[in-house]
Amino acid sequence: MTTTIDSGQKLHLVFGGELEDLDGVDFKDPKNLDIVGIFSDYASAQAAWKAKAQATVDSAQTRYVIVHLHRLLAP
Repeated sequence: MTTTIDSGQKLHLVFGGELEDLDGVDFKDPKNLDIVGIFSDYASAQAAWKAKAQATVDSAQTRYVIVHLHRLLAP
């Protein structure tokens, strides 16, 4: 039996790029995604996401997302 230790750290990844079409989540060029960064809490990730989303508001095809890395890392 293994014991899981919750450090309380909740990592989040923020990235974005141009979508294939507005109805999907497939990016046109995954090799050139804009990796904004990894943040240790949701509030910081949301602030970074919001800044990027607002900066690209005129480009309907560009989408930024927040990925909850801590959920993927949980055993």
